[in-house]
Amino acid sequence: MSKAIRILLVDDQRLMREGLRVLLAMESDLEVIGEAEDGKAALNAYEALQPDVVLMDVRMPGIDGVEATWRLRERWPKARIVILTTFDDDEYVFEGLRAGALGYLLKDVSGHDLAQAVRTVAGGGALIEPSVAAKVVAEFARMAPPVRDVDVGLAEPLSEREVQILRLLAGGLTNRQIAERLSMAEGTIKNYVTNILGKLGARDRTQAAIRARKVGLI
Repeated sequence: MSKAIRILLVDDQRLMREGLRVLLAMESDLEVIGEAEDGKAALNAYEALQPDVVLMDVRMPGIDGVEATWRLRERWPKARIVILTTFDDDEYVFEGLRAGALGYLLKDVSGHDLAQAVRTVAGGGALIEPSVAAKVVAEFARMAPPVRDVDVGLAEPLSEREVQILRLLAGGLTNRQIAERLSMAEGTIKNYVTNILGKLGARDRTQAAIRARKVGLI
């Protein structure tokens, strides 16, 4: 068996930590090795435990989640942190990502999606809640409006259907929501998304949306 992914939980609410521990314990490849009730405790726990992934709350007394993320990444640049919060406020989104978080999820995420996010980040990827991803794409669009023609820089152009799905993806819709919108099977949408990522040379949905904006597809 492969080595379990070791997780540190950081949240000032004990009940939330206990709930997360129970959810993650259901996954055989995930292991919660420690907990911390605030940012300061998180720094100490990280130093002692060296976890693979940190699930970090935002609003905590003393050192909050954003500041703790800054400090962790400053001291341990390879620290992999997922911000898990009830807030999708723009300020928290951008500050958290600027601090070096590799993931940003809302606490109403399902246990399955949370586990997948942990695996993605542990493997070196990044994962952002679809509604939050839409904010990130919008911010990039504001900062750097497209100046090139459609499909410039792509080895293989996207089909009209792929562009349609890409635009819905960039708007924060999940595969299921896109499937419902277009009256298609969810598995078919998943295949389209895989092809889109490949053509754009993107690692994940957020990166695909940003890349698409740069080449004028959305």
